[in-house]
Amino acid sequence: MLVCHCNLITEKEIEQTIVGLLDSDPWQLIVPAKVYHALKKRGRCCGCFPNVVETIIRVTEDYHRRLGEGGETEIVPFLDRVRGLRGQYGSSSHEGRKTDHRAA
Repeated sequence: MLVCHCNLITEKEIEQTIVGLLDSDPWQLIVPAKVYHALKKRGRCCGCFPNVVETIIRVTEDYHRRLGEGGETEIVPFLDRVRGLRGQYGSSSHEGRKTDHRAA
């Protein structure tokens, strides 16, 4: 599935990049900018970043479950807090546009 239309990046490429980053340091903080830097791309419109964040969370959860490190008690509550922050600060602002914003 195509995640970033500006750079033509697929979900599989993002997942492989995240796993590669986790292989080098399993407990590092991975953000979309780090993923794009590893892919030698840059965010243009950044509309895909919320989907990249969800992919980072999903792949990180799966990675740590496979390793068996930390156990469910440490991994899941932390990632649930990240999801909560995304809901709190995420897409509710509509990129700073007012409700009467028009493209033309």
